[in-house]
Amino acid sequence: MRKIPKPALERLFIYYRLLLAADKNGEPVISSVEMGRRLDLDPAQIRKDLTYCGEFGKPRIGYRVDRLKDELKRILGLGEEKQAVLIGVGRLGMAIYSYPGFANFGLEITGLFDVDPTKVGLNLGKTTIRNISELGQFIKEKRVPLGIMTVPAADAQAVADTMVAAGICAIWNFAPVTLKVPDNINVRNEDLAVGLATLSFQLLQSGCPYLQKNDSEND
Repeated sequence: MRKIPKPALERLFIYYRLLLAADKNGEPVISSVEMGRRLDLDPAQIRKDLTYCGEFGKPRIGYRVDRLKDELKRILGLGEEKQAVLIGVGRLGMAIYSYPGFANFGLEITGLFDVDPTKVGLNLGKTTIRNISELGQFIKEKRVPLGIMTVPAADAQAVADTMVAAGICAIWNFAPVTLKVPDNINVRNEDLAVGLATLSFQLLQSGCPYLQKNDSEND
């Protein structure tokens, strides 16, 4: 399979999610035009992206929903069972751990780690929060491929170094910092502050009336 560029890879997941809904609704076939209408995307871009999956569409007919859905699931690795560790069991960490949708994509968070002695030893569901000093050994023993970090920026690099040394293959980083890792380690950064700043700028550019004070507020 050809290497898939990151923007196309992210769109493939969007197509997969749409196909899940279409399959649930009993739709046997869907066209790129209809996909584009529902996703507000160019049908030509959709057809180009789906060439990474092979030749599934038929002119003037469209794509078989079940077949394309299964192929995207295979390509994206969503049917493979994957374990993850989560480091930093604060509010964000607990929200991520509690998210039920991960099971749909084969992901199970099997290890929780924190430095706070008041949290270590507590149970969240069926998982016990461990001291972060046990992180490296846990990854090695359980052969965990993915680490999820919701730790302060000052601690992020040290945590990443521990995981890399233990053999982790990918890091989902929620800390507001750029990690330095070997080229063979896949990192996905989710900087909430950057997202907020982007939305803030877009709100200003849009001239949203709710950002403008009315005369009564100025009195």
